[in-house]
Amino acid sequence: MIPEFDPKRTRRAVRLGILRTAAVVLAVLLVVSLAAVFGSRLIQERGDRERRMVNVLGAALQVANPGYEVSEKECCDTSLTGMAFSVYVSALRAHSGFSSGLNHQTFRVEQDFFGRVQAPPLGHATETTLTYGLYNVGTGNQPKEDMRKVLARLPEGLAALAVVELVRPLKDAEFAAFRTRTGLHSERTVYENRPRATPITWSAHQLGVGFEEDDDLASLRAWVGSLRDHDEHNLRQFGLDLTRLRKSAADGLAYAFVTNATVGGLRKIIDDPEVRTVRVADVTYDLQRP
Repeated sequence: MIPEFDPKRTRRAVRLGILRTAAVVLAVLLVVSLAAVFGSRLIQERGDRERRMVNVLGAALQVANPGYEVSEKECCDTSLTGMAFSVYVSALRAHSGFSSGLNHQTFRVEQDFFGRVQAPPLGHATETTLTYGLYNVGTGNQPKEDMRKVLARLPEGLAALAVVELVRPLKDAEFAAFRTRTGLHSERTVYENRPRATPITWSAHQLGVGFEEDDDLASLRAWVGSLRDHDEHNLRQFGLDLTRLRKSAADGLAYAFVTNATVGGLRKIIDDPEVRTVRVADVTYDLQRP
């Protein structure tokens, strides 16, 4: 016997059916979403992919922008579409006690799901006085006689950041002997002769150096040795070239270096026969110096 039609019970049954269907769909979507998120995370974070991203891209960012100091802030943010890490960036200045490490900006370095960088931070419009000093290596600009006059106008005790250009490129052992003889510390070493452009510079203590070497050249060679042909795309986004990097590392010749010294110290070093010129990039009073 067919029961009498009840509109209320029918509407209630329809609503329950809709709710059950919606709940099932939502549950399926949730499971799919979680699977996609965790699956994407597992794929992107497999092995040492996160650390390698920081080592390759962080170092590339630093090499492409030698007028700045780049340090890691946080790693890593993984999403469905890619991975990212954040960095502190500040213009490299003369050491001045209380001012070091201040005035930094925060940037994100991002790569897509396939590991490709599209728009790295900073870029070509971020020149500093130090960058210009590096551009001039090999140009003959700012010769000794002009820079002696600049140094003569500055107080002897000022802290100074400078690019010291060498008369001839020095091999690693020669460069080490030169630093020992002069007592100058190399903040960064220039391993490429590239007048009017950004040369390859390197420091063993910069971001992206995941190696134990405390020597600039050994560290550069270790980093370049870790690069693969498929890194070429990302390096080019930073204005770098894998062939140039490999040649600079293999040659191992120091053309110039960045140093922090006093103006008095630079007045002495500019007269060294191994020095072509000294380009002052920044000076400041060191408030912690007696």
